[in-house]
Amino acid sequence: MKLSHASIAENRALFEGKGYQMPAFDRDAMMAATADHPTWVHFGAGNIFRGFLAPLAQQLLDEGVTDTGIVVAVGFDSSLLDAVYRPYDNLTVVATLCSDGEIRKKVVASIADSICMVDGGEEWEKVCRAFRNPSLQMASLTITEKGYNYLASDGSILPAVAKDMEAGPQGAVGYLGRIAALCHERYTACGAPIALVSMDNCSHNGSRLEAAVLAIAEGWLQRGLCEEGFLVWLRDRSKITFPWSMIDKITPRPDESVKDMLEADGLEGMDLHVTRHGSYAAAFVNTEEAEYLVIEDKFPNGRPALERTGVIFTDGETVDMVETMKVCTCLNPLHTAMSVVGCLLGFTRINAEMKDEDLRALVERVGYVEGLPVVVDPGVIDPKAFIDEVILKRFPNPFLQDDPRRIATDTSQKIPVRFGGTIRKYAQREDLDVRDLKCIAFVLAAWCRYLMGIDDAGNAFTPSDDPMLPELMAQMAHVKLGEACDVHATLQPILSNAAIMGSDLYEVGLAELVEENFARIIEGPGAVRRVLHELVEI
Repeated sequence: MKLSHASIAENRALFEGKGYQMPAFDRDAMMAATADHPTWVHFGAGNIFRGFLAPLAQQLLDEGVTDTGIVVAVGFDSSLLDAVYRPYDNLTVVATLCSDGEIRKKVVASIADSICMVDGGEEWEKVCRAFRNPSLQMASLTITEKGYNYLASDGSILPAVAKDMEAGPQGAVGYLGRIAALCHERYTACGAPIALVSMDNCSHNGSRLEAAVLAIAEGWLQRGLCEEGFLVWLRDRSKITFPWSMIDKITPRPDESVKDMLEADGLEGMDLHVTRHGSYAAAFVNTEEAEYLVIEDKFPNGRPALERTGVIFTDGETVDMVETMKVCTCLNPLHTAMSVVGCLLGFTRINAEMKDEDLRALVERVGYVEGLPVVVDPGVIDPKAFIDEVILKRFPNPFLQDDPRRIATDTSQKIPVRFGGTIRKYAQREDLDVRDLKCIAFVLAAWCRYLMGIDDAGNAFTPSDDPMLPELMAQMAHVKLGEACDVHATLQPILSNAAIMGSDLYEVGLAELVEENFARIIEGPGAVRRVLHELVEI
């Protein structure tokens, strides 16, 4: 059994006999139709795309609702295509690992083409052709939260974005610059409407994308590199929209045990890969069964009928409430708490952490006790039921094998979103006391402790990638486990930085509690565990 276009056609019965759900459409016809009249382009080829979005498109194809698939384009880590796309004819095996032990296996064949935009040339021209086609309805993105940054922490334009502003639509090479250039291609070729839909886990993701695209276009206009009509088009919501969305599905790194299972079926070529930029990938994606996608229903050129697949289309206010519920309260803060503290305590699996009474109690309090009081019920998803599913089914799933080190990536970019909103609401409301955020204060202190690169046993470890890691670790370099230090002087530059914390924690009244926790958890080996246990025992 091989994962190839020819093999799945010739050996369909063999795959089905091993329990694989196979595509129920003519893939050759789908690829031809997509080349002729594309409807959906996606930027970002990672596991969340292959494990969630591509199967949604497959359902529509299987049901005969559409005849086109997805064109996926990569503007950063092109080695991902060489490792797990092109050798397998853009096919993927999605292994859904259910909490009851069931494993559902599906061959996903809805990706019509995979394109590398990095080097320009014919590959870039392919994406341009899709954007020039009036049939294109939607371009979605999963390029990670930091992918939308175009400003440095001091408010200046990031150097790479500034270069794209200088280069103009014909010379832009960065992800955001390329997307702005594709919008320019569409404007000049046909001016047909389109929706650019960010599906990344960040607050008001559509607005962040809109701000970046407009900033780049304004830079071009100021330099005489595009016409003013392009800016008029970008600001016309009958022509282009930037809907907000909330996406949720845990797609961890490909797991060795899943690889072994697939190979035991007789499937070849399931090797695990690490790409040039450190992404973990394979020809399969292992993922959980729970999934949510809520999108603001603003599509000026129509859209795929994704409501048939369980996607919720609603107004922007509801999306905002759902996104806030999930990202700021009911999932992401719990994930970050587990990742940071779990790494300090030597855990390498989230499901194993959920067997630890102290860690389980910590995330329960972060969610139920400290988060829920400031959640507004969005109406389409119940917040309490959402947390129940996270804590009772999703995190403990023994088959998911998610790694806290993966979740700890880019924590400096996540804290202002995942904890900042809750902290501000506590500080603003007269019926709440910000110093009651005892578990969140502990998590923030634990993150500062994590930046020392020393675990609770006193052993050195390498913190996960983070754009601010060199700067932050330098700030903590003088702190030694078991030795007293000036905690206030050490933490003040971090805790007062609203770009990291979401607000100045000294102004809102939480910084002192974070400092108190930090002072205690650097007292020596075992201090993190001791302070955590005392906290949850109260």
